[in-house]
This record gives sequence, structure tokens and C-alpha cells, in this order.
Amino acid sequence: MTQAPAGLSLAEFLELLSDPEELERPVTDHVSPLTVVDLPDGDGDWGDLPSFVAPPWRVLVGRCRRPPAFGGAGSQLLDGFDVLLTDGDEELPGWVRPADAAGSLQRIGSTCRQAPMAAATMVQLLRIGRSLPLAEAFVAESLAYSMLLAGPEFKSWCQGRRPATPHPSSNPVVVDHDGATLTVTLNRPEVRNAYSAELRDALVDVLRGAVASPNRPHVVLRGNGPSFCSGGDLAEFETAPDPVTAHAIRTSRSPGLLLAALGEMASVRVHGACVGAGTELPAFCSRVEAASDTTFRLPELAMGLLPGAGGTASLPRRIGRPRTAYLALTGEELAATTALRWGLVDEIVAG
Repeated sequence: MTQAPAGLSLAEFLELLSDPEELERPVTDHVSPLTVVDLPDGDGDWGDLPSFVAPPWRVLVGRCRRPPAFGGAGSQLLDGFDVLLTDGDEELPGWVRPADAAGSLQRIGSTCRQAPMAAATMVQLLRIGRSLPLAEAFVAESLAYSMLLAGPEFKSWCQGRRPATPHPSSNPVVVDHDGATLTVTLNRPEVRNAYSAELRDALVDVLRGAVASPNRPHVVLRGNGPSFCSGGDLAEFETAPDPVTAHAIRTSRSPGLLLAALGEMASVRVHGACVGAGTELPAFCSRVEAASDTTFRLPELAMGLLPGAGGTASLPRRIGRPRTAYLALTGEELAATTALRWGLVDEIVAG
């Protein structure tokens, strides 16, 4: 098994920041952009450390056994890291305490080797998104996603995959009215509600009507079949006419932004596998209820892409930037109980 990437000491990392040629090696020498830093445990010997500007082509992972609980300069320094890992007993806000920290770090390392440009682009996007309103962060994501559609990593993934069979749906979304409640059900159970263009467009049509209504209904989003949504329909990958058109369509037909526009009037009930868009769209809703069997996963980096349904805009607002980066960089499944603890889910419900 591949070993977990070795870490730099904090002093070695600060020295790296002053070496432009070394910082550019992921671009010039096509090496992994991952940099792992072994941080001091607890509130110990951090010294007089300033904040720093994260190098654009580096994926920065900080790790330690006891996360510090301080504020001030040390807290500002931690803000520069993309992922914060601990294998200790405590998981402070923003940190991730995996069951197998070494295994998670191996998966991050593998992602950064296989899709270095996609991985580095995603962490850049998450850093930028911290200072942007939701809608602008979504547009930034679409620009980055569209750029990667034309990149070598996505092309390589497409060449290595098995062709997927299209499954047209006559009624991809079912709508039920019950007084002031509008229940919108994703209805492609034969493909676990894969997020196709026709499903997206049908969802947009319904949500636009709800947003425009003078008496906005309470919209409840659900999924028919064994899973809420299995992510992007693989049969439609490589079918966009060009990256510019793909960006135009994505930003003009966004179910996520419409769900966000509904505010407290939008909720979602998820179950089973929530993959890609199935994780990203619920995070736009004001309330997320999950069955106990629910799992969440972001697999896009393995394809040479990044979350494209708004996840880099919606997820950080619920679980924070480092945990969003962790999910995308590892591709790991997140159980409902952990999602509840992190704030991605508001309640675990029966059924």
C-alpha cells in the first residue's frame, strides 16, 4: 500500500514559502501539489507566527494530534491551510478526525498525484469563495469547472472509462401540491436519480415558479427510489458543445441558487447515496433531513473535475472550507451521523 505523504515541520514549511522555484514545481515539474505540515500539538510552541498567503499551486494539509484552541496569530496561520487533520481524541470545529487518518492522507495524496491541476484548482476556488457572496462563488465554480472540462485530466479520465448508456426519462421530476407545501421529487429511480440535463431543467422550471410566486410555497425536495441522487449522469459527460456554452448553461439554470433564493421555504429529505450533485444541492436548502442510511460523497476530482452543481459555494457555508476540501480530496463517504455533527444535516429522521 502507498504510504501516507511525509510532512514538513512548521519551520521547513515557512522556509518553503520563501522559495518561488520550489513552490512552482507542481507546474514546472508536474509533481503533486500536496504539502503536508506537522503542526505543534495544542497551544504549545507556535512562536511568533504571522499569517501567510497560500501558494496557488499547493494543496496545504496541516496535521497534529491535539488541535490548538487558541486565537490570534496562530489561528490566522491555520486559516491558510486547506485541510486540517487530527488523529487525537478531540475534533474541534474546522478539523477532521477520520477513523483512519493515515488512510485519509493516502487518499489525498493519491488524488493530488492523479489529478494535480484539478486538486489545486479546487483549493484555489475554495480560498476565493471565502470572500464572495453565494451567487458569485457559484459563478467562480462554474468558470473553474468549465475550464477543467477542456483539460488533460478530464480527457484522460474519459478515455479510460466504460461508455454509459443513456436513460431518457419521460417525467424526471414529480410535483405534488398539498396546501402551502410543494413536494418536488426527483424521479429517475432506474439510475438512482442521476443528475441529467433534463432533470436539471425540469427542476429549474418548478423552482423558478416557486420563487416567482407572490405566496411562496414551502418546497420539499425528495428523491424517488433507493437513493436521493447518484450525481451527474455519466452518459452525458463529454456532451457539452464547448466549455463556454457549458458555463453559460450552468450559471443560467442553477437549481441550487433557486433553492437558496427560497430561503427558509426550502427543505430537503435525503436518503441512500448522495453523490456529487446529490450532496451539493441539499446544502443550498435551509433545512436538511436525512435518513439514517444516508451517505454523502464528492467524487469529481478523480475525474479531473471539481464539484459542479454549486458545492464549493454551498458546502463551505454549512461545514466550512477545510471539511469541504477534505471530502473532495479524499472522495470518502460521509455517514449521516458525521454529517449531523458537522452541520451538513440538521436532523436524522426515520424512514
